[in-house]
Amino acid sequence: MQFRTTFHLEKAKNTIDYSSNIVLMGSCFSNSIATKLTYHKFNILNNPYGILFSPTAIEQSFTEICNQKVYTAADLITHNGLYHSMQHHSSFSDINSAVVLEKINRDITTAKAFLEKASHITITLGTAWVYHYIEQDKLIANCHKIPQQNFVKRLLSVAEIKASLKNSIVLLKQLNPNCTIIFTLSPVRHIKDGFVANANNKARLLTAIHEVIDEQSTYYFPSYEIMLDDLRDYRFYKADMLHPNAVAINYIWEKFKNIWLSEEAMHLSERVASLQRDLAHKPFNEKSKAHQQFLASITQKKEALKNLGINF
Repeated sequence: MQFRTTFHLEKAKNTIDYSSNIVLMGSCFSNSIATKLTYHKFNILNNPYGILFSPTAIEQSFTEICNQKVYTAADLITHNGLYHSMQHHSSFSDINSAVVLEKINRDITTAKAFLEKASHITITLGTAWVYHYIEQDKLIANCHKIPQQNFVKRLLSVAEIKASLKNSIVLLKQLNPNCTIIFTLSPVRHIKDGFVANANNKARLLTAIHEVIDEQSTYYFPSYEIMLDDLRDYRFYKADMLHPNAVAINYIWEKFKNIWLSEEAMHLSERVASLQRDLAHKPFNEKSKAHQQFLASITQKKEALKNLGINF
């Protein structure tokens, strides 16, 4: 008797190895995968605009990066004593406008250089809800807790989402024709507007993604389906019952590895993980002979991986 449903996922053709350059853009779930890739010492660029949830916000970031937009003071707003960019996550905000501008412009330059050589670009969509900033008459990426009356909130249509995703693909392929683009849908639930609205929201994103990948040479990783149809239990959520917990993220990461990492990369990633565990070990007696031998073995492992191009 089976008490849960699982599904088979085929190995990707354009797999990731330790020579790959991987860009991750999108929702907070992309940070979870980025953390795993970083831990295993892959070369990545994660969210150069900070966490972004909507397809239009992601498209806008790609547009600005590809065009090498230079932010000036006119692009910032002030709220609660901080300078903010409406197109960036609040992690860029600061009491000093020069600090904000320096980080934004530096990251735009870095992002374009990385995108030009990227082998894989993952785009994780979180929501189809968008905010139109009345004062500037445009869609923005982050409200920065500015009062609601300054915005018009609406749900993007499937056609609008699809058009935005296609625009992003065109921008990326013009910059880097050889990149592999992977879409995924965040399993994080957005229930601020209710369960029905969340289902409608996710359904629109999912429909648009599949219509795009059917027309374009792009791919889909089913993190959303793994969470809802494979794990399918509240024990795999954090206490807020909205975000996947560490067990769920580890499980989804294992699925991602099996699909998108080459066999050699999977083998090497296990060696990297073993060394990471060694480095996290806290000895009872740092002066003991056994610990000195343990440190010597760590040095040997580092050197062996360094010879393979993996640096600690």
